[in-house]
Amino acid sequence: MKRCVFAFLLMTAGVVTPSLAADVGVSITVGQPGFYGHIDIGDFPRPRLIFAEPVIIHPVGVVPGPVYFHVPPGHAKNWEKHCARYDACGRPVYFVEDSWYNDVYVPQYQERHGGGSGKNAGKGHGKGPKNK
Repeated sequence: MKRCVFAFLLMTAGVVTPSLAADVGVSITVGQPGFYGHIDIGDFPRPRLIFAEPVIIHPVGVVPGPVYFHVPPGHAKNWEKHCARYDACGRPVYFVEDSWYNDVYVPQYQERHGGGSGKNAGKGHGKGPKNK
């Protein structure tokens, strides 16, 4: 009898839990305030950087070309601790300044890609690196 009750509780827990969390979540993409992660500089104006030289953690074999990242405060200074979350430990990384990302990159990116019309556009709800 105890097994039946336990099985029933497990089955109902799986049914109830997703419905409670169904309407939770915010999606932030590149080109919106609050996005953290890899950005494509392309033909954008030269970015203002946090460090003049790229940072590279654990180079392995042939080192690929540098990439640009917009990261939350503190991640650039402790890049060794955070690079795995961004899948960028073996790459040379330039960190763009927050003000350049928000004042230059975001407006131009939205103009070029027609962004900024979403429910949360411009509200800065980014949480971390995986919101690409």
